[in-house]
Amino acid sequence: MDLRTLPGHYVRRLNQLVVALYMAEVAEINLTPVQYAILQTICNEPGIDQKTLARTIGYDTATIGSVIDRLESRGLVKRNVASHDRRSRLITPTEEGRETLNAVVPRMLKSQERFLKPLAKPERKEFMRLMKILIDANEELKNISIEK
Repeated sequence: MDLRTLPGHYVRRLNQLVVALYMAEVAEINLTPVQYAILQTICNEPGIDQKTLARTIGYDTATIGSVIDRLESRGLVKRNVASHDRRSRLITPTEEGRETLNAVVPRMLKSQERFLKPLAKPERKEFMRLMKILIDANEELKNISIEK
């Protein structure tokens, strides 16, 4: 089987490329792509609960807690008990979290631009459109844990 005929192989390679470009730009801030997605979502929706956060970024609920733990230990987010449900934790950004996000965003955008640079502007729009179709069509699979 020729791997170059498999879309999954290319998606994996694209993921490697986009993560490498992101890490090259953001390395000194020490924020992984998943941590960025979590922090951005928490800043967009302060007080979001962990389950909704996981669903929003397409990450499994079993693992997201440890990522939030790391962000909390760095002082970037804090968790509070929800008044309506003592079992639920609401996550909010700290001032340091907002400052970190402000420092990361321009670098993240630069990495995205570098990733898409080989495509002409109309191709970039088409690439994004096609990816969205595939993601939306497979929405039910987004929270499946991958065995490591």
